Amino acid sequence: MANTPTEPKARVGDTEKLTINLGVVDLGQVDLLVQEGFYSNRSDLIRTAVRNQLVVHADTVRQTVARRTLMLGLQHLSRADLERAVAAGQRLRVQVVGLARIAEDVPPELALAAIESVSVLGAFHASPEVRRALAGRMV
Repeated sequence: MANTPTEPKARVGDTEKLTINLGVVDLGQVDLLVQEGFYSNRSDLIRTAVRNQLVVHADTVRQTVARRTLMLGLQHLSRADLERAVAAGQRLRVQVVGLARIAEDVPPELALAAIESVSVLGAFHASPEVRRALAGRMV
């Protein structure tokens, strides 16, 4: 249940697909840079561009995360974490920039008893039953 911010680390399987639309001139320039060997493929160029923009805005992201008391990175909630919260009479507010994950063995009833709200900028992984149960608590 620790809410300690961690540096986000991309690992294989921890990525989400994103689709973008580009004008034909921009797309042609992307393809030219790939063809000239600056990037291995279109995705490589786009990932690099996104990371460069995140570096430019890193201070803003850090300040916003701190101000809004968000967790940056991965927050994994196990069945034991949620059982401890319920036993302590606590209701969790899951607020994550990155990936929030609820263990597969968590029943919907436990999730409802332990989690007050869920706000995720990024990805939220939970069983379909838990996702349905928490749907009204998604902010």
